[in-house]
Amino acid sequence: MSFSADELEEGARNATGLEDFGTSYYRQGLERTIDSLNSEAQLNDMGRVIQHATISNALIQRLKIVDTYKQHPEIGDEVVEGPVVILGLPRTGTTALGQLVANDPQFRSLRTWESQAPTPPPEAATQHTDPRIAQAAEGITMIDQMFPEFKSMMSTGPEVATECQDLMGMSFRTYHFDGVVRVPSYIDWLLETDMRETYEFHQQVLKLLQWHCKPSLWHLRTPVHMFALDAFVEVYPNAKFLWSHRDPAKVLGSVCSLISYIRSWSSDRKDPHELGAEQLAWWAKGIGRAMEFRKKFGDDRFVDVSFADLQTDSVKTVADSYEQLGLTFTDAARAKVQAWADGHKPGQHGTHSYELADYGLTEGQVREAFSDYLATYDASA
Repeated sequence: MSFSADELEEGARNATGLEDFGTSYYRQGLERTIDSLNSEAQLNDMGRVIQHATISNALIQRLKIVDTYKQHPEIGDEVVEGPVVILGLPRTGTTALGQLVANDPQFRSLRTWESQAPTPPPEAATQHTDPRIAQAAEGITMIDQMFPEFKSMMSTGPEVATECQDLMGMSFRTYHFDGVVRVPSYIDWLLETDMRETYEFHQQVLKLLQWHCKPSLWHLRTPVHMFALDAFVEVYPNAKFLWSHRDPAKVLGSVCSLISYIRSWSSDRKDPHELGAEQLAWWAKGIGRAMEFRKKFGDDRFVDVSFADLQTDSVKTVADSYEQLGLTFTDAARAKVQAWADGHKPGQHGTHSYELADYGLTEGQVREAFSDYLATYDASA
C-alpha cells in the first residue's frame, strides 16, 4: 500500500469537516515525506498504520489551527516572550535540563498532550483536567506495553514538557520523521529547505496555546533547531539558548540505539552501520551549523551547560545558567526544580545498553567528525 498526499488530505477534511490548510507551504513537505515513505522506508504493516496516523493527525491539527484563527483572529495579537531554548546533541542531558526548567512557574512549556492536539486552545482552569491528558496517557501506556525497552531509553508523560517537533511536523519539516523510519532523501531535502514558514506556523501554535493559558514566557526544547537557527531567530528575535555539551563519542551510540529500536516498530529492515554513518554525518552538520550561527551572531544569547555539571548538581547548574541569561531564580522556583531533581535520578527507569561499535563507529572516528566542536567547548564528560 502506497501513501497518497491527496487521499491523506481528503481523509483529514472528512474527519474535521474543514477545508483550509492555510498556505500551500506545507504541501511540498508532505509530498517529500510521502515520496520517501513510499520509496525508502520499507514499512511493515504496523509501520503503515503508524505513519498513516502520524500524517493524518498532523493534517487534522493543521486544519483545526487554521480554523481556530479564522474564528478568533485576535489570537494573532498574542506575544510569545523569549523563548529560552535548550539545544545540544541528543542524549546530552537536554531532556533533564528541559524538565528542570519546565518546573519553574515563570515558564510556559509545551506539554505532550498539547503537542499532539493543540485545539481547542487550553484553558487555565482546566489545563490539568483536560480530557486530552487522559487520551495522551492511554497512548503512552500502550507504547510502554508494546515496546517495554523504550521506557529505559526515554521517559515521558502526558503533562510532561516535550520537544516541539510535532509543531514542526504540521509543516512537514521535521527531523522527527527520520527518527521513526529511514527517509534519507527527505532529510537531504530538509537540510536545504527554507524553514522560516515552519517556525512562523510553530509560533502561531504557541500563541494559540498561551491565549487562555499563560504565562507567555516560553521554554522550548529540541536538538533539531540547531540545523536552522537563522530561520528560528528571524521568527523569535529575542530567543536565548541553553546549549548542553557532552562528548559526542559517548552520545552517538545511544542516539543510534534509540533510533534503531524505534524504527524496528515500523520496518523490518536493519543496517546498523548505515544508520551509524548517517547519524554521524547529520549531527556533525547540525553542530557545525549551530557553531557557524554563533560565530555570526555572537555569544550573548548562549549559555553553555556541561553534562558533567548537570549530573553533579543540576539545580546549581540551572541557577548559574539563569544568572548568565539575566533571569530570576526565585526561592519558590528553586524549590520546585529541586523537588523534580530529587524525584528523577539517572537510571531509575532501567539501564539503556548500547555499543558504539555496533553501528560501525569508533570513538576516534566520532571525535574527528566533531573536532572543531571539541576544540571549542567543554564536552569532555
